[in-house]
Amino acid sequence: MTQRSPSAASLSQAMETEYARRIALATPTDTARGLFFNGVLSAVITFGGEPALKQCHARLNDKRFERRFIDFSSYPVSDFLRLSLAASQILTSQLGSPETTQRRLGMQATRDFLSSMAGRTVLLLSGDSPKRLLDKIPNAYRSAVSYGERTVTMMGDKAARVVFTRDFMLPHYNEGVLSAVLESVNARNPRVHSRAIGPMDSEYELAWD
Repeated sequence: MTQRSPSAASLSQAMETEYARRIALATPTDTARGLFFNGVLSAVITFGGEPALKQCHARLNDKRFERRFIDFSSYPVSDFLRLSLAASQILTSQLGSPETTQRRLGMQATRDFLSSMAGRTVLLLSGDSPKRLLDKIPNAYRSAVSYGERTVTMMGDKAARVVFTRDFMLPHYNEGVLSAVLESVNARNPRVHSRAIGPMDSEYELAWD
């Protein structure tokens, strides 16, 4: 078996530590829709097959994760973080790095939301305009999760800054979310770069051609 380099192991440990910190900060009123749970489980099967799903269930050791979640019911975000961490631990070997794994999970979550009735409505109202779709991010998040705030500032015709405050997901996960948002309206060559600006706050610079 090929062993990961020390740097990769360090990155994985940092990811696990960050997830644990955020799980500890979650309150009972912090929730996310079931479709995001289902998306993580679907991603595990897509990238790792049924054996990976069984590993994920074994790591969680919780029967609640062995059933399908109701898409638009709300569940504790602490459970979503536990599931995302387990999926990341299982999938990192297939996807290459913790950062790549987080981005792929974020992209999957966005695609699942945009394929729902609520998401299709958002896309219909946005047309093919990245600006119109980005403007809808704050309200879309309010319909999907109970926590945090998101603000969008256009920085030109093909650039924007998005700020997440009191957000439980890791910045690389949100990079995947925002990349999938841009791809959904066929933005050319989308680019997303993140930086942490607080314990649960992060800023994202978006650009496209």
